[in-house]
Amino acid sequence: MLARRNPQLNAHGELIHLLSTEGLPRDILTHILDTAAQFVSVSDREVKKVPLLRGKSVFNLFFENSTRTRTTFDIAATRLSADVYTLDIARSSTAKGESLLDTVANLSAMAADIFVVRHSESGAPYLLAQHVAPHVHVVNAGDGRHAHPTQGLLDMYTIRHYKKDFSNLTVAIVGDVLHSRVARSDIHALTTLGAAEVRVVGPRTLVPGDFGPMGVRVCHTLEEGIKDADVIIMLRLQNERMSGALLPSSQEFFKSFGLTPEKLRWAKPDAIVMHPGPINRGVEIDSHVVDGRQSVILPQVTFGIAVRMAVLSIVAGNEA
Repeated sequence: MLARRNPQLNAHGELIHLLSTEGLPRDILTHILDTAAQFVSVSDREVKKVPLLRGKSVFNLFFENSTRTRTTFDIAATRLSADVYTLDIARSSTAKGESLLDTVANLSAMAADIFVVRHSESGAPYLLAQHVAPHVHVVNAGDGRHAHPTQGLLDMYTIRHYKKDFSNLTVAIVGDVLHSRVARSDIHALTTLGAAEVRVVGPRTLVPGDFGPMGVRVCHTLEEGIKDADVIIMLRLQNERMSGALLPSSQEFFKSFGLTPEKLRWAKPDAIVMHPGPINRGVEIDSHVVDGRQSVILPQVTFGIAVRMAVLSIVAGNEA
């Protein structure tokens, strides 16, 4: 029986869609990070454009709210000289009941080349990738609780920028891991890139034991989770995805798992602190940590532009 080909790759093993970090080989992840490194300096130029996607049309379809991801994709595509169209979902025909596939079919008829899709339903970008024409590419900007691959990649770029080598790193992912597509994308990328130890940290209601088979260590106290860590990735409480009372209160969560300057001392002195945003100060992280010397939260956003430029340029250069 033939092995099923990864839907993100063509027959030559080249990236044609970015749907998840899961299943992507190490050389492709490294290629994206290396390509992003070449784009970082574009932000410092007087003219912040390169012609790699000139004549291409990029459609941003965000069925969920977004600030950083949508804006950085807009900037990334514009800096690659693409024609960028961001659909106003609330005023589009989807509000009249048009299906996702019909929406994309109609936009494809307008000569779309790349769809950047954020959707509340896990698997929506995979569905689109199965139905678009061979020359059209799909980039997942977050689907339900499943994956957020470009956030995972910009996190990997940030870690590599400050720590250079993954093989000696202990990385702690803290907070609402259960509902976090970022956590899943980070875990798959970290394990593929060879991180020494990956920990998921939080209360039992938000960090289920089934993360163990993914090759990570599950910790239910913050001290155990971040002790001697090199990298701490904090996650926000995703109340919009929770059903039922998973926590007594946000105040109780902060008391046990909120990262403060005092608790940060459990990690290594040169540990970096990350957060995908939006940040809830005083819930998962103290303002003194957000604005402190070990925080690399704002550089993450800056690196996100270069990483998304890399992804868009790579998929656009490959044929199905």
